[in-house]
Amino acid sequence: MEWKEFSAKTTNEALTNALIEFNTSSDKVEYEVVEKESSKLLGLINKPAIIRVRLKMGYEEIAKDFLVKVFHAMNMEVEVEAIYHEDENTMDIELTGNEMGILIGKRGNTLDSLQYLVSLAVNRNSESYIKVKLDTENYRERRKETLENLAHNLAHKVKRIHKPVYLEPMNPYERRIIHSALQKDKYVETHSEGEEPYRKVVITLKDGVDTGYENRGRYSRNRSYGKNNYRKPYNKKNAYNRDESVEETVSTDVEA
Repeated sequence: MEWKEFSAKTTNEALTNALIEFNTSSDKVEYEVVEKESSKLLGLINKPAIIRVRLKMGYEEIAKDFLVKVFHAMNMEVEVEAIYHEDENTMDIELTGNEMGILIGKRGNTLDSLQYLVSLAVNRNSESYIKVKLDTENYRERRKETLENLAHNLAHKVKRIHKPVYLEPMNPYERRIIHSALQKDKYVETHSEGEEPYRKVVITLKDGVDTGYENRGRYSRNRSYGKNNYRKPYNKKNAYNRDESVEETVSTDVEA
């Protein structure tokens, strides 16, 4: 919202005139005094007060204003649509334009960074935390489907080879997708390891389960590779071969 100047005999009178024109109350505007009124002796007004007033921006306007400035600095033309859901205290922001792949970035990293920054801007003066979701070209849903499919495929692999599978580091939101996708699986379980930003999901076979797959090579059907024992170091006192404890890391850099 652009600033507009108002002049009157006093600052209070100038503010009243602004509220009448904007048809709002004082808590919905912000103003700055450009010049205070001055008077001669005996209380006679010599110089009027000048203030500039504008309506306070709503959460949608704050988000749009912030992103428009960012995209202007990036020399990109992007349409920004923001919807604030007051009952859920959430905000959905949709970006449209050319070359949206630049804003998505590798595995959504750029989009996540923009979401974090606009969330800071929106919540700076908010009384309660507003959850912001920034999206373009339905990337979030497509990425979710990709990770869910990946989780099920890797779970099948763990059941077949009886060895844990490590995914590459992901942010908390994407790790939750993997955990949720496999939380009801009868044969595998998931947990996270490491410190941010390198924390990763590990998919392991549950202790004592029989997947029904035939033995292959030296792997025994009755041998468990659950999270409690799959990382045992090799020594003469245990039955693990050195190459059986090798971690297999799977990339999540797949087509979304």
